Amino acid sequence: MRLSVAFRHAHLSHASIRRSRAGVKVLNSENRRISDNSAVSHPWVREASSTSGTSETVTSFKSHPRKNDGPLYQSAVCDIVQRSREELKAIRETNPGLKPTLAIIQAGEDDDLLEVNKKMAGKIGLNVMQICLPRQCTEEEAIEEILRLNEDSRVYGIFLHLPQSFLSKSVRNAIKPQKDVDGVSDLNVGRVVLGDQRDGFASPIAGAVLEMLARHDAPLIGKMAVLVGVEGPLKATLQFLLQNNGMMVQTCQWSSKHLQKQIMDSDVVILLETDHKGLPPTWLRPGVAVINLSSALMEEHPDSWEHRAEAESGAGVGPLSAALRMQHVVRSSRRWIQEQQYQPWRLHPLKLQPLSPVPSDIEISRAQTPKPISQLAQEVGLLPEELEAYGNTKAKVHLSLLNRLQHQPNGKYVLVAGITPTPLGEGKSTVTIGLVQALSAHLKLNSFACLRQPSQGPTFGVKGGAAGGGYAQVIPMEEFNLHLTGDIHAITAANNLVAAAIDARILHEATQSDKALYSRLVPSVNGVRCFSPIQMARLQRLGINKSDPSDLTPEEVRAFVRLDLDPEKVTWQRVIDTNDRFLRKITVGQANTEKGNARQTQFDIAVASEIMAILALTDGLADMRARLGRMVVGSSRNGQPITADDLGVTGALAVLMKDAIKPTLMQTLEGTPVFVHAGPFANIAHGNSSVLADKLALKLVGEEGFVVTEAGFGADIGMEKFFNIKCRTSGLKPDVVVLVATVRALKMHGGGPNVTAGVPLPKEYISENLQLVADGCSNLKKQIQIAHLFGVPVVVALNAFKTDTQAEIDLVCRIAEASGASAAVQCHHWSRGGRGSVELAQAVKKVASQKNYFQFLYNLQDSVVEKIRTIAQKVYGADDIELSPEAQAKIDYYNQQGFGALPICMAKTHLSLSHMPEKKGVPTGFILPIRDIRASIGAGFIYPLVGTMSTMPGLPTRPCFYDIDLDPVTEEIKGLF
Repeated sequence: MRLSVAFRHAHLSHASIRRSRAGVKVLNSENRRISDNSAVSHPWVREASSTSGTSETVTSFKSHPRKNDGPLYQSAVCDIVQRSREELKAIRETNPGLKPTLAIIQAGEDDDLLEVNKKMAGKIGLNVMQICLPRQCTEEEAIEEILRLNEDSRVYGIFLHLPQSFLSKSVRNAIKPQKDVDGVSDLNVGRVVLGDQRDGFASPIAGAVLEMLARHDAPLIGKMAVLVGVEGPLKATLQFLLQNNGMMVQTCQWSSKHLQKQIMDSDVVILLETDHKGLPPTWLRPGVAVINLSSALMEEHPDSWEHRAEAESGAGVGPLSAALRMQHVVRSSRRWIQEQQYQPWRLHPLKLQPLSPVPSDIEISRAQTPKPISQLAQEVGLLPEELEAYGNTKAKVHLSLLNRLQHQPNGKYVLVAGITPTPLGEGKSTVTIGLVQALSAHLKLNSFACLRQPSQGPTFGVKGGAAGGGYAQVIPMEEFNLHLTGDIHAITAANNLVAAAIDARILHEATQSDKALYSRLVPSVNGVRCFSPIQMARLQRLGINKSDPSDLTPEEVRAFVRLDLDPEKVTWQRVIDTNDRFLRKITVGQANTEKGNARQTQFDIAVASEIMAILALTDGLADMRARLGRMVVGSSRNGQPITADDLGVTGALAVLMKDAIKPTLMQTLEGTPVFVHAGPFANIAHGNSSVLADKLALKLVGEEGFVVTEAGFGADIGMEKFFNIKCRTSGLKPDVVVLVATVRALKMHGGGPNVTAGVPLPKEYISENLQLVADGCSNLKKQIQIAHLFGVPVVVALNAFKTDTQAEIDLVCRIAEASGASAAVQCHHWSRGGRGSVELAQAVKKVASQKNYFQFLYNLQDSVVEKIRTIAQKVYGADDIELSPEAQAKIDYYNQQGFGALPICMAKTHLSLSHMPEKKGVPTGFILPIRDIRASIGAGFIYPLVGTMSTMPGLPTRPCFYDIDLDPVTEEIKGLF
């Protein structure tokens, strides 16, 4: 068994790392220049003796060196070393931290080969890592080590220095082709056979042979070479390389009865001696070149290693092949750098054949065969190691992409928002998908859609699916709407772990003494007591600068163990991803085992959790962990905020969320990419998909590409929060707003009758009524004005329905442009896919290229009251705000705790610009009531509750789940939108 140990880099310019049973050893590389007197006594190319009896038939192929063969071939080594050193220097100019490493896997702990390669690596500036396996190691051990090195970001070349019996096909092909610097994998050998080595490597030993032959006067074309005792990948590589250089090649074994004739007929003899003693001089005619590869290969018998090492330490095939091997490592690192850079997309859109009448969404989704997610990832420039597949149609994308493309300019940033919607929604997701399908599949511009993950609450409640609709949707829609990659489940688990920790801590503090609490919180393990890192952080916050648990005074112990959470001031709620109105107020702790520690609390919908808001706003794992630790869960009895860090739960939360932080890659019906990530409610939280998804997409599309991200509900809610909260956090500036409107919604704002989900539309909405449309455009005009408050241009996308008349459509477009929209176009993506949104895509492209003057609505240093008032008056159109006593008390408390400089996230109905859902159009003359104020310190905002806003939706009389079912035979889902 090999010893599993951790690797570390030495702080040396050139180093080799040796791994063996003894552990890890760091060895300095010698950095001497190759000298001309380093040749050994026996050359690897020698002229045949004239005593062979064939001097009168000397061939015209003069393969012998001119004179003093050592310096000639040492100059070949020097040339290769110099080229490699210069190439590595050029690479490091743009990647100064790069330290490419060659990993040598060998059987046993012989150091001779290491010394040769280490010296050569030192001359170039590379590192060498030696992995010594047992001499009788198994194939599985070798493969395990290779697979580990394949994933080691420091290693750019893997050299298998193992006996031939160990170099099975499985072992050779376990090496990633891009790290196979010895050219032993079938793929690299195949590239040699096909004469295409642009992306692969040929054997450096074969390369050394060619280099040696090329440095002689005579041309190679038409000459005969024989390979004696050479087997495996080296044989195939040598044969085809020599043939590609115009030579004729024969192969034979030492036991061949025609061996003497083949050698005597050859101009070049390339042999591997193994246990043979070489060739009789009488077999070699004058002028023949004899190249013995034994000095560069380890024979089957360990007894011959000493001879091999001696040969390789001087001039010959060994040093020359070592130099070429190092050259391959440098080129491997250069190719890796090139792969890390932005790659132009090679997107292959999927074809759409829209039907009329348009089938149901789920029928359309199932009629299209999605591309394998790995193919889509490759098309948009993702590397295989950046993808974590969840089945064949979705995958997580690693955040390492941001580091890889950190110098790549961002693409254009487009926000899709909407007018105040009807309860049926106005199709922002559909417009988002249709727009990116038009940009990518039809205008051939790189584009990414960034959407939120739908909550199970509305999916089974009143809204149904949220994957878009018609011929503009994310596929497969069932996977998009149900579970996806489990992010919401992870949030639910993390949120409820905090809730459990809160109640458990309250119980234990109420029923135990300080000493008992301390002994349990800091237990003795094997006779040793020590604080965990998160406990050390709490001690520091308390001003206790001690690390030995036995050093704390009784007063310090009490301060440490007692959070003293006031049960009446716990602000953290449990969550569930279901609309369950009976959980809006509950009592917990009623069992006898809880010893009378009952209290009232409630459930929120899972997507209203602060952890969901954190996921949407974080920029990485470290930031997410810090935000999770800052979450305030309640107050102590003396008014101090209690955080997740104080509970000691932060690390566990980060573990639960470590996969959820990665955006999920999916695709549209036309095979264009989509990031699905986070799902905060817009009327409760900030209602936008994640900052990380947007940032990843902006790098992937390139400078001329487009990222289209959607804000929840109307522009007064989702767009305002996008600008004031999300853009502050991300530092990103939008280029254009696409404002979605429908004739149906405008008629409602113009005085049309109420619209109810599941009930047929009144006649006003299915027949032409220009007056209702004109009156309702007041809401559209107001939303355009809101966007202009932030200095961002607007393109109005009129999501056309089959009941809309051309006169109504033209009227909306005229009013929109007269109200300040840069463009207003009708869209037919629902019935035609991307082709139906080409006009919108062209308008977005044109407007996004214009300069804008983005600005925030308020300064963070303004008071909490002034920030709320600014939003109420400038965005909603209120005359003023009215704070309840509870809200005012909360503001005073947050100011006292230093939270007053956070942005504001208004929790307000989405059905009206005001707090009154029934008030359509543009309400005026109202006072906005602020019932309560809460703080999401980890997420980084304060959220006022306006009117009767609820954080737990309820199910309607007839929820969507009445129509959802599963076919037990086909396992197909029915009724999901």
